[in-house]
Amino acid sequence: MNLESRRTVFYALIIVVGVIFTGRLFYMQLVDDKWIERAGEVTKKKIDVKPPRGILYDRHGEKIVANKTYYNLMFVENDIKNFDTTAFAALIGISKDSIRERFEAIKKSLDRNTVSKKTGNDTVVNDYRPYLPYPFLTELSADEIAQIAGELPNYKGFYEEPMSMRNYPYPHGANVFGFLNEIRPRELNADRNFYSVGDFIGRTGLEKYYEHELRGQKGTHFILTSARGRVVDDFADGQLDTNAQQGPPLHLGMDIELQAYGERLMQNKLGSIVAIEPATGEILALVSAPTYDPNEMVGARNIKMNYARLYNDSLKPFYPRPLAAEYPPGSIFKTLQALIALEEGVINEQTSFPCNKAWVGCHNHPTAQSVEQAIQFSCNPYFYYVTKRIIEQGETNSIFTDARIGLKKWEKYMHSFGLGIQPETDIYGLRGGVIPNVEFYDRWYGEKRWAFSTIRSNSIGQGEVKLTPLQMANLAAILANHGYYYEPHFVKSIGDEGPLERFTQKKITMVDPKHYECVTEGMRKVVNEAGGTARRARLDSIVVAGKTGTAQNPHGEDHSVFIAYAPFDDPQIAVAVFVENAGFGGTWAAPIASLMIENYLKGETSKTWREKRILEGDLIHE
Repeated sequence: MNLESRRTVFYALIIVVGVIFTGRLFYMQLVDDKWIERAGEVTKKKIDVKPPRGILYDRHGEKIVANKTYYNLMFVENDIKNFDTTAFAALIGISKDSIRERFEAIKKSLDRNTVSKKTGNDTVVNDYRPYLPYPFLTELSADEIAQIAGELPNYKGFYEEPMSMRNYPYPHGANVFGFLNEIRPRELNADRNFYSVGDFIGRTGLEKYYEHELRGQKGTHFILTSARGRVVDDFADGQLDTNAQQGPPLHLGMDIELQAYGERLMQNKLGSIVAIEPATGEILALVSAPTYDPNEMVGARNIKMNYARLYNDSLKPFYPRPLAAEYPPGSIFKTLQALIALEEGVINEQTSFPCNKAWVGCHNHPTAQSVEQAIQFSCNPYFYYVTKRIIEQGETNSIFTDARIGLKKWEKYMHSFGLGIQPETDIYGLRGGVIPNVEFYDRWYGEKRWAFSTIRSNSIGQGEVKLTPLQMANLAAILANHGYYYEPHFVKSIGDEGPLERFTQKKITMVDPKHYECVTEGMRKVVNEAGGTARRARLDSIVVAGKTGTAQNPHGEDHSVFIAYAPFDDPQIAVAVFVENAGFGGTWAAPIASLMIENYLKGETSKTWREKRILEGDLIHE
């Protein structure tokens, strides 16, 4: 064979082989699915494994926030065969048209919200793919899934998938625990290493504050997938997988039974109860009234059904009154004025002032001969004179300049009690109250255009002074401790690690402990001796020290205020009760506080007639 013939044969062989390979490649890629799947078997994908959220326990080890298994009804469109729409509609309890609409809505939703994200070396596009699983119905309870599970094998392409959601064994503490809601784009973009589209995240309360701890650590599971997205096998026999770790439990200082009791007492009332353990700053109970069952805000279905109703309720059950509502403290503020005046040396324990009503009104009582009696009788003129001596100490000839100097000192004292500054409590939504200062009054009246007589209402906790109920309870704890406190907080231990470090740091006020004795003795007399303004807080077996307040309200009935601690010689609980539009502090707030104290210390109520009156009291509708 000559050279030209050999060249022709060689070219012909090349063409034949090329045609054969091209044809085979065409067949493998476009005709035979098994070759597509085999090619896809080399595709490694990483699946994030999300852990269940950490559990919350109360101070006695009661589980108060848990996880509960729910189910999603999943489908893969390509696997659906011989689908009887009518029978399936009857099985799940919706109309035939609704099934078709549901399929269309799922596809439109995913196509409309297409998002690309990097996961390792892979780019995942979250648009609709008929060979991938999607939820048809979500958040079905065990009872709901049980009604259809037996028939699901008859519907190819459909299956159940378990999921974990929050559960509240005690339907209390909603404003404390908060709730979860679907992650927002901004939050997702801030932490794509952990979160994915559709994840739920702590939205309010402790769920939000401790989100990073509660969410735990995600695991990873590597798989081999086909080109159509079907799982072929585990990658490397699972040797590269990592386990998801549940978030550590949070052990709270809360007593859930006390919390529940406080919510019962505040039914049909507006206001707050805050109880603190003075020795630690742990919050025993934080009641915001009205409230709601936290189970109403579990999962997207419940949120969609209940959020608008609760949000639009005129009584504002979402509003955390103990943390964010700023009220005039009324006469409980007199304890602070006395302490500052004693520390400044402008009065002593036996200082007496006449009950002169020329500057400020007062109820009828004997002339206070001491600080103790002034607290016991809650004499308004007495504390007018006390505060005047604090603000105007005669350091200059100008009463305007003198008031500026005095008010700056007064402000520093207030800050040392945690007033007028942002609390560091482990929850969001806090406000710091209002302690008016020099700049405040300069804006209102102009520089050197105000003096003590301009701001005298602050003497008795009116005027521009505002405190939150949490701050009022902390004031009671400071009085119980004779001058120090720990920042009020909910979580006493994250797992076995204890609380956040800042909650172990003792904070000391600017008032020497020796000055507290006459003030707290006056508080004991308020409750336990004749002439005291809180006889309705008296308990037979527990010595309670307290102080009433009646906060003026320009929009209606005055507010009822009471702070207290007990037992007097060994304080274990400090309480603040604020009942809106309820009048004199001794009428409603004081007896509520006494019931909380006895319930916590004794586990029962001896004053059943008192309890009955409070439980039946309706201050909203009457």
